Parts: sequence; C-alpha cells; structure tokens
Amino acid sequence: MDYLEEFPILIIDDELHSDTAEGRASREIVKELKAEDFPVIEALTARDGIHAFLSHPHVSCIIIDWELAPEAADGMLTAADVITLIRERNPKVPIFLNTEKLAITAIPLSVISRIDGYIWKLEDTPAFIAGHIKRAAKNYLADVLPPFFQGLMDYVEEYKYSWHTPGHMGGVAFLKSAAGRIFYNFFGENALRADLSVSVPELGSLLKHSGVVGEAERMAAEVFGADRTYFVTGGTSAANKIVWLGTVTPGDVVLVDRNCHKSVMHAIIMTGAVPVYLIPARNEYGIIGPIHSHEFRPEVIREKIRACPLVEDPALQTARLAVITNSTYDGICYSKELIEKQLRDLVPYLHFDEAWFAYARFHPLYAGRFGMHARDEAGPTVFATQSTHKVLAAFSQGSMLHVRHGRGPVDHSRFNEAFMMFTSTSPQYTIIASLDVAARMMAGHSGKFLIEEAIEEAVVFRKKMVMLAEEIRASPLPEENYWWFTVWQPDCIMDPGADDRFLRNHADCWLLDPHDTWHGFDGIVEGYAMLDPIKVTILTPGIRPGGGMEDRGIPAGIVTKYLRKSGIVVEKTGYYSFLILFTLGITKGKSGTLLAELFRFKALYDRNSPLEEVFPDLVQEHPARYAGLGLYDLCQEMHGYLKDEAVTELVRAVYAALPEPAMTPAEAYRHLVRGEVAAVPASAIEGRTVAVMVVPYPPGIPVIMPGERCGPATRAIVDLLTSLQEFDALFPGFESEVHGVDIIAEDGQRVYYIYCVEE
Repeated sequence: MDYLEEFPILIIDDELHSDTAEGRASREIVKELKAEDFPVIEALTARDGIHAFLSHPHVSCIIIDWELAPEAADGMLTAADVITLIRERNPKVPIFLNTEKLAITAIPLSVISRIDGYIWKLEDTPAFIAGHIKRAAKNYLADVLPPFFQGLMDYVEEYKYSWHTPGHMGGVAFLKSAAGRIFYNFFGENALRADLSVSVPELGSLLKHSGVVGEAERMAAEVFGADRTYFVTGGTSAANKIVWLGTVTPGDVVLVDRNCHKSVMHAIIMTGAVPVYLIPARNEYGIIGPIHSHEFRPEVIREKIRACPLVEDPALQTARLAVITNSTYDGICYSKELIEKQLRDLVPYLHFDEAWFAYARFHPLYAGRFGMHARDEAGPTVFATQSTHKVLAAFSQGSMLHVRHGRGPVDHSRFNEAFMMFTSTSPQYTIIASLDVAARMMAGHSGKFLIEEAIEEAVVFRKKMVMLAEEIRASPLPEENYWWFTVWQPDCIMDPGADDRFLRNHADCWLLDPHDTWHGFDGIVEGYAMLDPIKVTILTPGIRPGGGMEDRGIPAGIVTKYLRKSGIVVEKTGYYSFLILFTLGITKGKSGTLLAELFRFKALYDRNSPLEEVFPDLVQEHPARYAGLGLYDLCQEMHGYLKDEAVTELVRAVYAALPEPAMTPAEAYRHLVRGEVAAVPASAIEGRTVAVMVVPYPPGIPVIMPGERCGPATRAIVDLLTSLQEFDALFPGFESEVHGVDIIAEDGQRVYYIYCVEE
C-alpha cells in the first residue's frame, strides 16, 4: 500500500467554483492531483479552510489563495490569519501561496517566513504545478514517520520469507484453521506481519538499545526532555521495578508515597528495601490529596527514619531513593521544584511515578510540575516513569522510563541489567512502534495543541456542569429535584463568565490555595499543589461541604453502574465521587453523551423508576433483594447504610495512623512463598502481621502493607474491612473491590480472608 496517497491536499481558494480564468486554472490543478491519486479537500472561505485543517490534521500540503476575500460571516479572516493558525499547530507542513508575481512585494515578511513557496496558476501549467505540490507533499511525508516505525514498515513491505519466530510466520499459521482465519481477518495482515522476532537485525535490539530502536529512544528523550529514555513494553509496573532494581539494594531505606501503585510495593519486596512512608492528605469525599509538604522537611524525614524499628543504625542511615505519585489518581500534581529543593541533600535518587501524567511537558500550564522539568546537577538524579498508553497514544503496556542526571550516578551498562530483568527477549514490536509514534506525535508544536485541545474540552465540560446546575435551580421543579452533580474544582471555574483561554493557560486558576475551602485539604502550602484540569472528579449528593453526611444521598457506585450499562466507563469510583479523564482521544460527542446520560439518571431517580427498568440484569440476578424497589429507594438504602456506618469518618480514621512495622515487606513475602502464613478472617487480623498489601477501592490507598501489624491504634482498618464485607452482603451486585483479600463463600456470605504470617 502506498501510504502517501492517504494524505490529502488542502486547497483554500474562493474562486475554485467560479467561471473565471483563476477558477478554471484551480480546477485543472485539482484534476491533475486527483489523476495522480492524491485526494483533494476544497475550501471556499478562510473559515472553511481552518475547519478543514482542524478536522484533517494529516493533510500533506496546503495551497492558499493570497487574495482570499474576507467575509463578515467568518470574522473577516484573511489568508494571513489562516497561515498563522496552521503554523501554530504544524510548523512543517508545506504551505504554498497562490498569487501573482507582481503581488509578492505586498506580502509581509511575517507571512513570507512561514510559507514554503508560491504558485503562479495562470503562468505555469496545471501538470507542472500539480507535480510541484506532489513533490513537496512526498518530501514532507518522508520525514513524518519516526525511525523504528519506518524501519518496521519497510521490513514488513519487503515480503521476506522468514525462518525464525514467531511461529505464525506473519500470520500464515492462523490461516490453517477456522478460528485462526477469524483471528487473522479481525487483526489484519499488517498487524500480524509486523509481529516479528528479535532475529530481525534491521530493526535493532531493544535489549541493547541499538539500531533504529536506539535511535527511536534517543529521539524520545529529546522530545520528553530527558538525558536518556528507555522504551518499556511491560507497562509502568515494569518501569517502576527497573528504576528500583537499578538503584536500590537490600537494607536501603526508601521514602515511599503511601499512595503508591502496587508495583512500587513489588519493587520494595524485590529489592529488600526498608520503606519509610510519606503520608498524603485526604478530604471528606475520600479524595486523595498531595503528600503534606512538611513530610519532606529534613528533620521530619530524619525522625521518621529514627523511629522506624526496621532500620539498622538509624542515626547513621540515610534514604537511598524517594518515590512520589505525580499526579495522583485524582489529578493533584506537585511542584517538582519545591520537592526537589527539600530533598536535595537527603536522597541521591528521586522517582516520580507519572503513569497518568506523560503529557505534562507539552503544555505550559504544567510548567515546573513534572519530573523532567529542569536539571539540577547538584540535586537528586530524577526518574520519571510514564504510561504512554494511558494518556498519550500508544498500545497497552507501552511505557517510557526517563532519566535526568543529578548527583546519583546512573551507569547505563549497569542500569541496563535491571532493564533486561523486566524486558522479554521477544518484545512485542508493535508496542515499540506505538511508543515511537507517540513520541513523534508530541514533538514540536503539535504536542502543545494536542494537550490544549484536551484541556479545552475539560474546561468546557466543567463550565457546562456549573451552568446546568444553575438552570436546574431556576427551573419550575419541586425543590427536592433541584439537585445536580457538582464538579470538584476551584471556585473561579464556577463563574460562567470565566474566560476559557485564561483557564487553560494559567496555572493559578487551578492551584490548591491554602485559603480556599473547595479542595478540603488542611495545611496546603501556597503554590505547592495544583489540580490537573483534564482529570475531572464529579461529586454526587450525600456529603456536606466540610464534612458530615446529608439525609439524602446518591452513592457514586450506583451512578457509575448506570453509566456502564449505557456504555460509559469511568476511571475511578469513590463513595460519593467518580473520576473521568479528558485525554487525546476525547471528543465533544463523548462528553455530550455523558451529560445526556447524567440527565437521564437524574430523571429516573427523581421519579423513583423501578429497578426492573433501570437495572434489569441486577433484578434478574437478585430478584429477592431488588424486585419492587425504585432507583430512589436503592440510593436511600445504600446511603443510609453508609451514613449509619459513618463511612467518611471511618475512612479518615483508617489513614490517621499507620500500622506498626513488624518486618520488612521482603521478609513477609518470604513467609508467604514458604507457606508460613495463615488465611485469617478480616475481622480477626488485629494483632497479626499481614503478608500482603490490602487496598480497598474506594479509596484506592493501601490500608496495610506487607509486614505491618494491625494493633489497637489502627483498629479502624478492621472496622473498614468488616464494613465493606457487610456492604457486599447487603447490596449484591455492588460488591467492593479489595485487592489483597481472598473472598470465600460461607453460609451464603462473602467473607474476606487475608494472609497473615504464622505466629
């Protein structure tokens, strides 16, 4: 396939359809291009041209008539305005001005410096002009593909006979059975031919970072602002472990965000490190806030190390590495500069787990709030691990590990040993290619505008939610139906007149100010933390501002179950909140559909529609429990239970104090592997040392880590787990998600069991 022919030419000319010499010449040029199999997009006004460009960002060449007549209907836009907008979004696509030779002197330098040449359509032949355009388009497209993906495409298109793995030999093996044929047809020939082996020398080696793979990683490092970048095909779970296995050894003290991903705990176990925890804030909704800035003070960290019973010679011991989740799952991102300044002399290595924050470098809104922001050679060496597949455009499991050198040494040849521990000798080449393409997509100006579009969509959605709430309150509804979903966000966004451009470009709008009440976190330092606007947390009724539960409420789990039934899957659900993400793939249609379904849920709730209508599958599966109930009834029952259990206060109590560290996570894991553990009911774990990490969702923070002992001071952990167990029994179909527990059916009930070290 000649992929060059998939990229159209855009012609913006108000005389394209005119019966004039200029119009006839333009149509002849279009005819010649189409004869060469180049698709052509035609636009008759400046605004049409802008819309065509925005909806077809893959155009390969643009022809603009310099004498475009400004029209009041499109804001009196000129050809110069069109060129400015295009160049802001794509500095490389060839742009030719269609004009007369004598008119060149009237074209300003600001325009001349942004175009690639001129077309004299009444002087040169249509065939010559079409050939000139096609050559420029081909030259542009030849540089579009990044190195690894280009090499992969070239190899696949050579149709070589292979005598190496994988065994399906470019998909041929699948054609030998009915199931295989369906598989082949579903994924397509190119996907299967691109599934190659490390035996292909033309594509280099991921393990050695050689050839076009190494070139692709070097280009990605430049794009993401790193000194070195590694492509990781096992997701950020693998990237986190690579960082730790490359820097940490048994007995090293590590500073660990208590709101860490489970892969960090796996790394702690693998390295035999001694964790000392940094504690994040929480608010009344259970939303995870930032680690309090005072946790990074040298005197506080030294006291934490001194007080840890697992640290040998605490007076002499220093921390080897600190790991911080940035941004948090709820969208809180830190001032990297403030943290690095506080940790500058305390740790040689600083690891930002940026699984959900790979886009931060590409928009000025996030300046100073991501790992690769700036180099401090006297400060810690900084690692940033990013799930490219989560928030940019890459295949699942495609992640990047970025390194920026500081005082902690990172010798590539030694560090690469850790990399090879978590990289298959048969890596999936299509994942590598997707990482290569993801980096190229973010290069230059395009990265900023891709992210800005996501921010813009999120801002529009946030403001629309506020406007809808006001419209509902102004409508002739019964007072009890005035409710609407609110958005967790700064007060300035609540102003419908807030300027969209200002909101998407000024970080001050999104800061967690210590004097504001909207965020619900105490002790926030000015400028320290910011809410990422593209991570939108929607709040459901049930909790009063500042804390305490209302008489009526709508648990978020019911709302998100309804949305899921309607084909809308949210990122995370809390007790009275749920999170949605506005990433590169978001469209206006998606957010419009979400708004429509939220309205539909409100209508069903307000009229107490029968569950047979709202959740027919749920009623069919549990008829004795839900038959005859309405949606309002179910919400009130569930809310009443959560209120009686004082769940918001219970969750706060769980995280008010840490369990006692009885042994290192590595030692607890050794007991687990050897079978020196017992499955203990969650109701009976007080006084026991657990062997696994236990993480209830919500809220998504570990309540107890391997090697920790639940004592009287942390009895709230037991209370929370037994409350979740009881909730499962009362509300089947809405069961809690708790990582680290085994669920065993006893007398028709779900009983939580947790592995504890044998006494």
